[in-house]
Amino acid sequence: MNINTTFLVTVALLGLHFGQPLPDVYCRTTRHCANSVISWELADMIRTKPNDLRIVGLPGIVETPFGQSVYFDGVDDALFLEDMPLDSMESFTIEMIFYPDTAGPFEQRVVHIGEVFEDRMLLEIRAVDDQWYFDGFVSSAGNNKALIDENLTHPLGQWYHVAFVVSDSSLDTYVNGSHELHEPFTFKGIQTGKCAIGVRLNEVSWFKGIIHEIRITPGQLDPSAFIKL
Repeated sequence: MNINTTFLVTVALLGLHFGQPLPDVYCRTTRHCANSVISWELADMIRTKPNDLRIVGLPGIVETPFGQSVYFDGVDDALFLEDMPLDSMESFTIEMIFYPDTAGPFEQRVVHIGEVFEDRMLLEIRAVDDQWYFDGFVSSAGNNKALIDENLTHPLGQWYHVAFVVSDSSLDTYVNGSHELHEPFTFKGIQTGKCAIGVRLNEVSWFKGIIHEIRITPGQLDPSAFIKL
């Protein structure tokens, strides 16, 4: 366990959990803890430089309304973690507070967890002119699904909360707490791999913008329990 691990034994902050038992540990670390909520505040990650973190380029700490966050230039800035936080999860909710910047590439992979081409989960965006739209992608046991709709656009250059809820039978995406897409899907888990933040694991499709926090919760969170902007 890394020395920067902080345990906050609290479940009251997590709210409704669709009838499933809440995790009994809240964990801030680059190494995940079993049956726990995983919270990555990226500025803390860069400051502490844990052994399992590889920094590519010069992602920089910047001041934001949410506190210190990390800016990615869309060219060669990224963080890589030698960890697989989803390996014990039969379902999960991943959330992110981020700021997609203007003048970035069309296809941007913001978070990639799992393998490069096999079982994996990605949070992605597509940027067109001054707008972006969300893409939640998962591949598990040979099944692939992307939740994406080019008509569900949002202005670039603003702060957003996004969530991707993956259950054993369905996928759902949210932007700022509003439900966007739903698809049936048979999820069999993601057991192996690593993590990339700011780019795909094979270092293509770089993200331009700021990320404050990424949070992964075992099970399906009700939107009322999402991180608040």
